[in-house]
Amino acid sequence: MIKLDRLTKIFPMRTGYKVVVEDLTAVFPSGQSIALLGRNGAGKSTLLRMISGALRPTSGRVLSTGTISYPVGFAGSFHPQLTGAQNTRFVARIYGVDTDELVDFVQDFAELGRHFHMPIRTYSSGMKARLSFGVSMGIPFDTYLVDEVTAVGDGAFREKSIQLFEDRRKRAGAIMVSHSPPMIRAMCDKAVVLENGEVTFYDDIETALEHHNANMETPRPQ
Repeated sequence: MIKLDRLTKIFPMRTGYKVVVEDLTAVFPSGQSIALLGRNGAGKSTLLRMISGALRPTSGRVLSTGTISYPVGFAGSFHPQLTGAQNTRFVARIYGVDTDELVDFVQDFAELGRHFHMPIRTYSSGMKARLSFGVSMGIPFDTYLVDEVTAVGDGAFREKSIQLFEDRRKRAGAIMVSHSPPMIRAMCDKAVVLENGEVTFYDDIETALEHHNANMETPRPQ
């Protein structure tokens, strides 16, 4: 279970400030895959980063009864001067898993070839996403946070990523950001719509997509 307890995140801006979420209280149940829907700029990635602990909220807290991955697809925590292999070893030590086993898994899965032993600063965005996905999926978390990563790479790699994610879902839950309704229908049990800093939970995926589509057709509040 993941509980958001009066969570608030405010970013200062030149002309004022932007409220991503304010005094948000919500519970994400264990062992289920939940789609996180919202228009561009609604704060989906920011919310995932706060849930993972990679970003501090302005106030409030995130409580969890299990382990949570960093947002898969977000490579901002990788050190740009270290190689993919060195970053993988570093993450393995942080989470207390066997470094050699994780390196072997990621090297085989991510298909980076010689780039796996080159600095992250030389990577394309797609290469960083494949490395991030491989590292996260190589660690047994109770909840995986997935930020549109399966949209990266060619068809064969996307299919391999989806199959691996499906295997992990048999033993863990997930919170997944995706703009693909077919993928949401195939991989998620429930959905949450994030709009104007508030979330609405839906047990029915189709009802959630209808809400999300209605938001997309409505001009963004100024």
